[in-house]
Amino acid sequence: MTKRETYSVEIAGIKRDLRLFEIKPGLRIAILNILGDTELVQACARGLAEKVKDVDFNLIVTAEAKSIPLAHALSVETRKPYIVLRKMYKPYMGDAVKAETLSITTGQPQVLILDEKDKDALEGKKVLLVDDVISTGSTLQGMRMILDKARASVAGEAAIFTEGDRAQWMHIHALGHLPLFTD
Repeated sequence: MTKRETYSVEIAGIKRDLRLFEIKPGLRIAILNILGDTELVQACARGLAEKVKDVDFNLIVTAEAKSIPLAHALSVETRKPYIVLRKMYKPYMGDAVKAETLSITTGQPQVLILDEKDKDALEGKKVLLVDDVISTGSTLQGMRMILDKARASVAGEAAIFTEGDRAQWMHIHALGHLPLFTD
């Protein structure tokens, strides 16, 4: 395995070394992958639950896939249900609601899909949008478009980390901030 440069973080009392990956020439980002990291997910869920304790919301919405364990753990901490917006349509999803954004990690268009079964659960609700890392805001934009189509409102937005232009993300309930690494 290639030895990669890392960026050390301490988040919610847990230390991790995040590997740096080039996403375009001259620009690298620290990759947070919480999948399978139960200790970190639980600690971050507790930290975010504390950060959003004064936010009036009915349910949590996240996008597939890396943020699903965080949404689940935050759901347990806050006792609020959660909904996952999928990235691929399946026939059982019925009359789904769709929105398209551009993903920073893949550089490709990303489709977010709200399953028909979840549309009624969202209508008229105040929602906390949750992501692992908010960098460009494209996933948030897609989630907001879905909520608008489902006639729900955004009560707040939360993430483990924001990334890039810190001033742009001052409204996000986050546990930390990651820099961009330029050559």
